[in-house]
Amino acid sequence: MRLSKVQLSLFFNVSDLTIYLWERNKVEPSPAQIPRIIEFLGRDPFERTPENLGDKIREYRRVHGLTKTKLAEQLGIDVATLVGLENGKHKPTERLLAKIQAARLF
Repeated sequence: MRLSKVQLSLFFNVSDLTIYLWERNKVEPSPAQIPRIIEFLGRDPFERTPENLGDKIREYRRVHGLTKTKLAEQLGIDVATLVGLENGKHKPTERLLAKIQAARLF
């Protein structure tokens, strides 16, 4: 599949300069672009292996293009709690752990 920068820019709804900068590793795609890139490529070119709960939460947010605020809303928790979980400063309650598992974060 040979697509021009212009065609890719239209697909990703970014400028052709952005495509050029992505190709040259000068800038990284925004978190909102990651799900579309994964869909387009059929794989995650940025895949990381999460080592703990905080890493798993960050990876989930990245793959799904979610902000901390959006994921916190989906889990019904405060953003500060989510940040604490990501940074390893908080441990989830059993109820929150059930919500995280229901959201299939891991």
